[in-house]
Amino acid sequence: MYKLLKFRQNGDRTIINETANLERIEVLKGPAAVLFGTVEPGGIINLVTKQPLSEPFYSAELQAGSFGLVRPSIDFSGPLNRDQTLLYRLNAVDERGGNFRDFDQGVYRFFVSPVVSWKISDRTDLTFEFSYLDDTRPFDITGIPPIGRKIADIPYSRVVDEPDNVSFRNELSASYRLEHRFSENWTLRNAFRFSSSDQRFIGARYDTLDETTGNLSRSWSDNSGTNQSYSLQTNLIGKFATGSVKHTLLFGVDLNRDINDLHNYFASGGAPSINIFNPVYRVTPRPRREDLPFNVTFNNSLDYLGIYLQDQVALADNLKLLVGGRFDFVDQESSFTSSAGANTNTQVEASAFTPRIGIVYQPVPPLSLYASYSQSFGPNTATTVSGSILEPERGTQYEVGIRGEFLNGRLSANLAAYDITKTNVATTDPNNPDYSIAVGEQGSQGIELDVAGEILPGWNIIANYAYTNAKVTKDNSPLQGNRFEDVPYNGASLWTTYQIQRGDLQGLGFGLGLFYVGEREGDLENTYELSSYLRTDASIFY
Repeated sequence: MYKLLKFRQNGDRTIINETANLERIEVLKGPAAVLFGTVEPGGIINLVTKQPLSEPFYSAELQAGSFGLVRPSIDFSGPLNRDQTLLYRLNAVDERGGNFRDFDQGVYRFFVSPVVSWKISDRTDLTFEFSYLDDTRPFDITGIPPIGRKIADIPYSRVVDEPDNVSFRNELSASYRLEHRFSENWTLRNAFRFSSSDQRFIGARYDTLDETTGNLSRSWSDNSGTNQSYSLQTNLIGKFATGSVKHTLLFGVDLNRDINDLHNYFASGGAPSINIFNPVYRVTPRPRREDLPFNVTFNNSLDYLGIYLQDQVALADNLKLLVGGRFDFVDQESSFTSSAGANTNTQVEASAFTPRIGIVYQPVPPLSLYASYSQSFGPNTATTVSGSILEPERGTQYEVGIRGEFLNGRLSANLAAYDITKTNVATTDPNNPDYSIAVGEQGSQGIELDVAGEILPGWNIIANYAYTNAKVTKDNSPLQGNRFEDVPYNGASLWTTYQIQRGDLQGLGFGLGLFYVGEREGDLENTYELSSYLRTDASIFY
């Protein structure tokens, strides 16, 4: 099952996706909005889950690590009947510990995901997939505050909120995927997914820091929310020819509905201050939710319909053209109330057509030159402090690149240059971190180099370099010209492994990884900087 995720700037930053049921993680770079709806023009992250196997498979694993980490997991699969038309797969994990922060705050995480596939006929397959997650961990998004242009010089394990800050999350999802092959050239796919989540975050959050004394003012906060999401997608893929020209046609429709209900109780400045150099905790008990003096309620419902058509045209063996377009229709309603007397109702209706054009030319078989142009459109779920919803976000991308294959196709390299412009981008309101503001226009230009493949038998390599210049290009505020937070100019990675191919040690392997992240801004106001770092990984496997 393919789960396509869009990471929102103002989304819940405490979400930690489970990996126990993942077969692989795909990073789809470039314009994919035509096929996958309201996603970013720069690309998407695709999580591919494990599917049932036709032969019995049983695996149990135990991970143990620093800070009391214990993580047992199971992965079972096989047929449910004699003719192997019904298959199952079950993944489950139970995780405890593993938190590096002070006070040995507990982490508990339980996840289970059963999958059943039914081969109805030689041409028709149906798969059902379910998952459940229960996650409890410290509500620790504050991190270490900055002093001047640098992060404060205190232990990275130090907690500057309260030891009993806690986060609760429960998630449930259910989906099916139906595929019917009319012939070798025509395929119909239909998929539906429902997901629901409940979360609550309780604790003290910091407001402002006196950089001279180290005294940090804080506020009590008790937030809860629920989210329900429904997604239905149907597409038809067909291959045919008009004379000597070959076509791969894709037509699809998707329907989505999202419902969000958020409740925030807080006491601005009501929590006792703390000194980050000499902290004293639990000065006063944490108040009950109903005793916090201020509260806000936000309800949002979002319906959107997408209709898309794409044709991949092979004009010649070495020349291909991709032309596509997507119509989106959005209907969004929200209500916002607060104990301070605010009562706001907002409705947004919008529609857009977003095109996609690409061309690939191969002057020689191992070398491909390509160029693409695409637009994106997506509704904003971010809310301003006044309770109104931001207008939909729009984006435009230009990209050119060259791709080469070497060593008889075992090694590939890709060099790309791109220019992305986005308008009405939601970002955290610096004066009210629970809410958002819209950046007028954001620009991101850069180049990327990727190399992957097998250099010699048993010796594999994945290497990447990226230069990214992401800034606020237009805005009626001091933000114009600022670099975007947590986006370095330079980033690079290298991961290489070697596995012995013959002899008594055949199957023994070694791996080495280097991951570099350059200096980057810590916030959109560019008030402080995060230092560069180099991470080194190593592995031995058999």
